[in-house]
Parts: sequence; C-alpha cells; structure tokens
Amino acid sequence: MEAKQETHNLVVGYILWAFGFLGAHRFYFGRPISGTIYFFTLGLFLIGWLVDLFLIPKMEREAEIRYIPGPIDYNVAWLLLVFLGFFGIHRMYMGKWLTGILYLLTAGLFGIGYIYDMWTLNDQITLINGRAGGGS
Repeated sequence: MEAKQETHNLVVGYILWAFGFLGAHRFYFGRPISGTIYFFTLGLFLIGWLVDLFLIPKMEREAEIRYIPGPIDYNVAWLLLVFLGFFGIHRMYMGKWLTGILYLLTAGLFGIGYIYDMWTLNDQITLINGRAGGGS
C-alpha cells in the first residue's frame, strides 16, 4: 500500500502559530475568515491564539482531507508566502512567473495581492496539483 503524501504539516502549523496572533496558521489550514478575524483582533486578544495551541492537530487533519497533494508542496509555498510573499517568491515556486515578477516589482501588488494569496493559496495549489494528477 502506498503512503499518502501529506499536504499540511504540524511543525509548519506551529511555526506559523508563533505568528498566529496575526492569523497565519489559520490561513495555512484553510480558514481565511477566522484568519482575518485573528489579524484584526491580534488572535482574538491572544486568547484564541492560545486556544489554537491545542486545536492545531485537528486543523491539520482536516486540511489533509480537504486538499490535494502533488508536485507543489503546500508547506514550502506557505512558508514562502508568509515570509517572502511581498517579493512573489511563492508565485514563482508555483510556476506563476509573470505574477511573481509583478509582485516583486510592486511589493505584492502593494499588499493587496499578498492578502489575496493568504485567502486563496491552498485553493491555487489544489488546482495546480489536481491538474498534475495529484491525489491519485
């Protein structure tokens, strides 16, 4: 029996949790609405951020079910987005060279593209991996 390729990783989730008072881990696990709420409330005034320390394993399991593994690694793309997103490195990694260069020249389209990618990166990767025959 072939081992299932993972999409999201607990260690990456906890690394992003360290920045979780800004919602990074929630975006990573495919929860953009609560990620946005965390961003504007500093992790629900740090209380939600602390509670998430215990909820991350559940969020990771749900993300594993929801997203398609394949040639684009979610973990690499997310780390590139969170730490280098304004430079478009995550888009170049996904093969989106034109928009990656555009992000590089415009600081992630003046921050708007960066926010857009926080909301949609998991779905963008799932589409690419699905086209590549991932998850089969």
